[in-house]
Amino acid sequence: MKRVKDSGRDDVSEPASISLGIASRYAQALFEIAKEEKGLGALEADADAIGAALGASADLRDVIASPVVARDDQARAIAAVAAALKLSTTTANTLALMASKRRLFVLPQLVANLKSRIADEKGEVTADVTSASVLSAEQASKLAAALKASVGKDVKLNTTVDESLIGGLVVKLGSVMIDTSVKAKLAALQNSMKEVG
Repeated sequence: MKRVKDSGRDDVSEPASISLGIASRYAQALFEIAKEEKGLGALEADADAIGAALGASADLRDVIASPVVARDDQARAIAAVAAALKLSTTTANTLALMASKRRLFVLPQLVANLKSRIADEKGEVTADVTSASVLSAEQASKLAAALKASVGKDVKLNTTVDESLIGGLVVKLGSVMIDTSVKAKLAALQNSMKEVG
């Protein structure tokens, strides 16, 4: 079993760019090990599971981000999460190493980086889609097909719900953002009314 190395400092108050660098190094090592072991499918499932757990649990986000939670407590918590999510051995070992180095605070960036690397490997792009209500399977399929026709690659949808949009969608695909939400249309109408008055 290969190990991921980290010779970094133990302070947790790193600037965002350094956090991204730390996450990128762990993601690259984890991705290369999974690719070599032909385990990219398991790694993708692990990244999805960790991302979902982070999204669903404020307690988990607090444990990984808090500098007052002891290193051993973080290690026990992330080991329990890894077991509950049935993560692969490679991913679980990487999380344990990150806990021992006080690097769990970069977990959200690690997940995003892994998803990006896996999508690149598969020739996919990810679109972040925010809608006013949950998209049906048919709606998601049609949206993915329309985006695929636009960019020429398979598109994986990362969907979230924001009821404040009232209706419509906000789609972010790389650096392009398409906002067809009712909220945006009302804001544009409000701005044009200000110009008239």
